[in-house]
Amino acid sequence: MRRVSKFGKKIGVTSGIGQLMDDLGDALANGKDVLMLGGGNPAHIPEVQRYFRESMQKLLENKGEFERLIGNYAPAQGNPEFTKEIAKLLRNQYGWNIGAENVALTNGSQLAFFILFNVFGGAYEDGTNKKILLPLAPEYIGYSDVGLAEDLFTANKPRIQHLDEHIFKYLIDFGRLNVTEEIGAICASRPTNPSSNVLTDAELEKLSALAAANNIPLIIDNAYGTPFPNIIFEEAKPIWNEHTIVCMSLSKFGLPAVRTGIVIANKETIAMVSQVNAVMSLAPGSMGAAVVTDLVRSGQILRLSREVIRPFYQAKASQAVELLMRELAGVDFHIHKPEGAFFLWLWLPGLPITCAELYERLKKRGVIVVPGHFFFPGLKEQWRHRDECIRVSYAQDEAVVTKGLKIIAEQVKLAYDMG
Repeated sequence: MRRVSKFGKKIGVTSGIGQLMDDLGDALANGKDVLMLGGGNPAHIPEVQRYFRESMQKLLENKGEFERLIGNYAPAQGNPEFTKEIAKLLRNQYGWNIGAENVALTNGSQLAFFILFNVFGGAYEDGTNKKILLPLAPEYIGYSDVGLAEDLFTANKPRIQHLDEHIFKYLIDFGRLNVTEEIGAICASRPTNPSSNVLTDAELEKLSALAAANNIPLIIDNAYGTPFPNIIFEEAKPIWNEHTIVCMSLSKFGLPAVRTGIVIANKETIAMVSQVNAVMSLAPGSMGAAVVTDLVRSGQILRLSREVIRPFYQAKASQAVELLMRELAGVDFHIHKPEGAFFLWLWLPGLPITCAELYERLKKRGVIVVPGHFFFPGLKEQWRHRDECIRVSYAQDEAVVTKGLKIIAEQVKLAYDMG
């Protein structure tokens, strides 16, 4: 192999997110009969997809509109009509003091986090090196490898609250949370991918106060959250202020392939995101924004999220938990309380094998999950818990989920019985 830079070695090696996408892609490309319970692909909800089809049909029928959409670059900040309508929606619904100048689009949320983490973390001109603080681990697998600097993250081990024999919840351990001068930003997902944990309003307010007191941004990953796609089963108040950066997405609303991330921040941050857009990709794509602009303008994006998307996933979560409760009877298992997103986070205390080995065994049985050890970026201390968990998606068709969960339960029982 030819010699490559430090950047090449860091970003070009196998990562958790890379392994997941490779496994999913290989299975699809080879036409294998694989039960996809590992990825973050949203369900194809007929009523939501009907709106997308109707919106696309209007674009095709309006003379010149489709040609402009595919034939012209958008500004580096993103589609101006869409950014204006998003700002108007959030201003009217929540009283956020924002305009179009507070909104930028990126080619997917992953790029948004690449930009923000490397803007606020890493080497500073004064010679210091700043880290991104994750106040509660486990956290999103996709954060792990986007930093240009080494050792970019530091994470906080959570408190575990047992709600009953088989259901638990993670809570931020504020007694252990230390915001030092080496912290450049705080970041948390809400709902949290992988565990489906929803930070309480009180937790979020404490994080916001800590960020303000230390003059650093609080970055909220709202990919699954409110107001859209609203895959959130707890009461949760969205927040924004001058030191908060809210990252949203159209992916979990049902448009993952159009790669549309949405960043809401103060004007200075939006200007930086726009400049990085220009350098890295000239401009963000416009297809996703064009498809949903009318849904945003009319408020239908809120109705669909509240009345269609949320209850769809909440019902699937209940079904999945009920099935696992039945299939894993007799095993010491714990499921994080399903509070949002579309994953079950399964904790298997004392599992005789690692979650990585369980992942390989399940893959041989045609079931793709995600081993839990990938979801702890920045957590330095040893913790057996990270090797005892797997993330399972319940977004696929009921037959696929049912069959996959039964195989998971079978393999878990075999592991406990035989190692």
